[in-house]
Amino acid sequence: MIRPDLSSSLPATRSLPRQALMIVAGVALMTLAAKTQVPFWPVPMTLHTLAVMGFAVAFGPRMACTIFIAYLATGAAGLPVFSGSPERGIGLAYMIGPTGGYLAGFLVASWLTGWLAQNGTLLRRVFAMLAGLVVVYAFGMAWLLAFVPAAKVLFVGVAPFILGDLVKIGVVAAASMLLPKAKAVEKAAND
Repeated sequence: MIRPDLSSSLPATRSLPRQALMIVAGVALMTLAAKTQVPFWPVPMTLHTLAVMGFAVAFGPRMACTIFIAYLATGAAGLPVFSGSPERGIGLAYMIGPTGGYLAGFLVASWLTGWLAQNGTLLRRVFAMLAGLVVVYAFGMAWLLAFVPAAKVLFVGVAPFILGDLVKIGVVAAASMLLPKAKAVEKAAND
């Protein structure tokens, strides 16, 4: 059974002010997700991946990419929106640092995940998020090669984070099952 696109189950965003508000709120949530540290093993995790995948699954590729581009622009302008900023730098200096490839990967994953998850079942949304995660790691590791020896890039750039990212994908998948139900409850209340 193919489910309708989750973005169609959300309130329509026809007006420019409403879209702008969604983008600003998305950037704020993305920043909060990047700054949130959750104790986890083997390293503490942020909720960055959760936000990227959540926006892509809920809003589709266009809005997810728009939010992430606005987030990157906010960071490039020097606001400390990224994980570890301002301690590890701000602006473009942060973006060309060791985690710059992951930021680029998140942008591509926003589009890919949103596109693959459209009109999809739960299994399709999970596959879309896993495909997006592969993209994030591919971009991240490729960029990280400029900072870490090739023999260590997998150990430094993926291994400590994979378990936490899989948990976050599970959380987004579970939450995505509730979106159509929430819309049905809202519609019933308004009828």
